[in-house]
Amino acid sequence: MLVLTRKPGEGIVVGDDIKITVIEVKGGSIRIGIEAPKGKKIFRQEIYDRICQENKEASQWNITDLDVVSEMISGKNTSQK
Repeated sequence: MLVLTRKPGEGIVVGDDIKITVIEVKGGSIRIGIEAPKGKKIFRQEIYDRICQENKEASQWNITDLDVVSEMISGKNTSQK
């Protein structure tokens, strides 16, 4: 991990297309600004962690569950309304 010290108004550049600038330091919080291409996904860490966890859970479906969903979608399961 690279650790840097920056003051408000100073920043860092990641690659050729991402610029991170320290906007404000206030109490125990730091406001940052991020300039990146529109197609680049940027997430807060806790949101990214949640997405990864949900993707992991979604990939661990039981094949029987998938068969039931498939039958429901195709209309073959008449017991479901």
